[in-house]
Parts: sequence; structure tokens; C-alpha cells
Amino acid sequence: MKCRFEILLLCVLLGCIGCQRNENHMVFEVEDPDISASDSSVWEVNLTEVDASCGQCQFGMPGDGCDLAIRMEDKVYFVDGSSIDGYGDAHAKDGLCNCVRKAIVSGKVANGRFVASEMTLVGLTIPFAVIDEN
Repeated sequence: MKCRFEILLLCVLLGCIGCQRNENHMVFEVEDPDISASDSSVWEVNLTEVDASCGQCQFGMPGDGCDLAIRMEDKVYFVDGSSIDGYGDAHAKDGLCNCVRKAIVSGKVANGRFVASEMTLVGLTIPFAVIDEN
């Protein structure tokens, strides 16, 4: 029983649950994304968990190439202030073009895009957790 839990936990941490092959990329089956580029509202986002991946390969967003995007509250946004290449090889087995990963983000949504001030992928190999008890 413990072994099954550890395997499940490992799969979740690697972000590979729910991915399936489609030509050269692994994609989630999602409905057409709600992209509101004409939305002029601006709002702050602080330490919020979102889905992060390649906008074109995983979220079905328009454009050529591979660009970092997040899915937050059932809407998808291209990311400014961070690059898909800043999170390893995007086309590797566990790269952002092949799987959707969880991320913790801070920044703001403006003009239909997410402007990141901080973005950290969840579940990357973290060797040790350091707890400061002072």
C-alpha cells in the first residue's frame, strides 16, 4: 500500500498524470481556451497556484513557436517576464511543451496577458527541505 502511494505521489510531482501522445507532443484534451486579449482590466495575482505549459502545444493558443502560458480560473494567458526556456528543455519528456505543470505565480494580469514578477514550478526535484527554527 505504501509503495502504491509513493508511486502515485511521484507521478503527481513529475506532472505526468493526464498527458497523452498526439503527434510530436503530449497534450491535455481541453476545450477551446477562453482568451480575452481585449480585456483591459488589470488585477494583481499573489502566490497563486496555476497550470503552466506551452501555450501552443498544450493550451491550443494561437501563434507560431512555443511560448510560456498559464491557465488560471479556466482562462489562459501568455506570460511576459518569464520564458519557456527558463524552465529547462521545453521539448524534453517532462518539458513544458509535453506536459502541463503546476506553478506558483505572482504578478498581474493586464491586457489579456500575465506579467510575471515571480514564477516557480511545483514538484521539481527538491533534495531537502530546510526548516529554520530560529
